[in-house]
This record gives sequence, C-alpha cells and structure tokens, in this order.
Amino acid sequence: MSIGELLAATVPMVRTLNLEYLETTPERAVLALPDQSDFHNHIGGPHAGAMFTLGESASGAIVLAAFGDQLARAVPLAVNAEIAYKKIALGRVLATATLGRPTAEVVAELDEGKRPEFPVAVSFQREDGAVTGEMTVLWTLRPNSPDSSGSSDSSG
Repeated sequence: MSIGELLAATVPMVRTLNLEYLETTPERAVLALPDQSDFHNHIGGPHAGAMFTLGESASGAIVLAAFGDQLARAVPLAVNAEIAYKKIALGRVLATATLGRPTAEVVAELDEGKRPEFPVAVSFQREDGAVTGEMTVLWTLRPNSPDSSGSSDSSG
C-alpha cells in the first residue's frame, strides 16, 4: 500500500477533499486538490481551510516517506503551522512539500534520545505554475515512552 493509499484510508479529511497523491518520496511530496465547487470560497477558489488541509497533508506525506521507518519508536506530530495566501488559487491546486532538514540529522537527534523538530516547506501552485501560497509546518518526532504503548499520552 502506498503512502497516499494509506492516508486516504486512515485520514477522513483526505477522502472528504478527494486529495490526490501524485508523488510521495523522502525528498518531496506533491498532492493535488481537485477543483470542487463544494469547497469554493466567496471568490470561486478553494476555501482557505481546504488549502490548509492540502498543505498539511502534503507535509504529513513527506514526513511518513522520510521517517516511516522510525514509527516503531517515535510518533510524528505537527507542532505548528504558518500559511500565507499570495494569489487567488483557481482550478486544480498542487502542493509541493520539501523537508527543511536532512533526514539523517533528524534521526541522529532521535538516536540521542532527543525530540527532534524539523520544518516542512510547502508551495501551492495553480496549474499554470503561478505560486498561490506558501506554508511551513513544524513537525517533531516524539519518542515513544519505553513503559507505555504510546496511547496514553495525548499531548503533542
């Protein structure tokens, strides 16, 4: 099962917005938000909430691609996010996510018993290539407690 198929099966918002996983590698993730009138705002483009979900989903896809082999010992969590809307995003919108730190550097911190943080940059583009927005999601890998299954700690 691909990361896109896994996320579509387990994350209801991915299915709700019909997000399309075009590319998911440890180097970058590209997702598409189809043009759907049910999710338009007052000027005919995607609602800001749909854009945020697209960007956060792209960032989560690259995190899983880059750190999926660490899931037995750490849980990836979004710490915070910042988004800037730059131009009207009409039609189908693409979100391209890239890691802001080398994977090996993040894993080395985890190996040291630390809780590493790393940014994921997301760029939003219309099909004509115009950049319509930018987003940064700060992620962490929270080490699992050795004395718990990880399910009792709901803090981020």
